[in-house]
Amino acid sequence: MEFTASSLFASLVVSTVGFSIFVYGKKQRRSPQLAAGLVLMVFPYAVGDPGWMAAIAAAIVVALWFAVRQGL
Repeated sequence: MEFTASSLFASLVVSTVGFSIFVYGKKQRRSPQLAAGLVLMVFPYAVGDPGWMAAIAAAIVVALWFAVRQGL
């Protein structure tokens, strides 16, 4: 994995959003937010391209939105 400034910045942003969602889920005792936050914090270690990282993060957030809309 190549460490470029853009990939490190994207990783920082995605992980920060994941941490925020994780903390919210922990405080509210909501498992969808806990799971999505954990995945958002961990997956940037495996993905090096900032574009793919943003696309995957967006997909996870959309999946979380659908899960919450379904009442999970």
